[in-house]
Amino acid sequence: MDKYQQIIADSKVEVSDEAVKARVAEILEKHLEENRKPEVLRSIFNSIDLTTLKSTDSQRSVAEFVERVNAFEHEHGDLPNVAAICVYPNFVPIVRTVLDVTEVDIAAVAGSFPSAQTFAEVKIAEVALAVESGADEIDVVLPLGDFFDRDYEEVTDQISEMKHSCRDSLLKVILETGALKTAENIRNASLLSLYAGADFIKTSTGKEYAGATLEAAYVMCECIREYHEKTGRMVGFKASGGVSTTDEALAYYTIVRTVLGEKWVEGNEYFRIGASRLANNLLSDILGEETKFF
Repeated sequence: MDKYQQIIADSKVEVSDEAVKARVAEILEKHLEENRKPEVLRSIFNSIDLTTLKSTDSQRSVAEFVERVNAFEHEHGDLPNVAAICVYPNFVPIVRTVLDVTEVDIAAVAGSFPSAQTFAEVKIAEVALAVESGADEIDVVLPLGDFFDRDYEEVTDQISEMKHSCRDSLLKVILETGALKTAENIRNASLLSLYAGADFIKTSTGKEYAGATLEAAYVMCECIREYHEKTGRMVGFKASGGVSTTDEALAYYTIVRTVLGEKWVEGNEYFRIGASRLANNLLSDILGEETKFF
């Protein structure tokens, strides 16, 4: 048994899909409504990675996208802004030039997003270029083909090398849970990413496969909890792919807070939601009237 198989074998995280589903239902029944508070909605809004990842994105459209974040600071200065703006790596220089709000980070997808199918050297170079251009955070996809081939050394080597290319920027590893499907696969991919140096583990790209699920989030958070107990290192969780309503976002917040604790949902250092539609829906509920700001 190699070290990667040993890490998986030593894990006590639940991998019964039925048990995971039951546990999620139990958590939501007990704790969802206690989190339905104005201050929690504001905190969730402050945890959004506001995202534009379209084939039609252009320098002009991305600049206009960023200007809305600048405008939010002026028009809703009493509310916290989003956590980050997430774009394709070639648009990082545009975001860096236009963004005036210092507390909003710049995130870029890289590493041949969303397929992760190219030469490892290209992935590593793209990460380095995005960081050099000004990205504070990098979102990459776990190499699923290698994972399903059980080539865990290749999986972790690629993640580790991309983490090295990040230098001081954060690395978020997207598991693509819609392709992994089972709790066991999600646990194994989570553990490999954590021990390879991920600063966040993230559910989905929102592209080819089904997006985030609460069951996937629960398993991933249990892996983060176990990893933290063993290493003392805090790693973040990000839900993405189809999270668009306040109720959905509140459910993910509840899972994270219940499994990982209050420290994970204080501010946005360890909890994020990647979204394009959620911001307006959540803002509408915070303000008490329909709002289409972004």
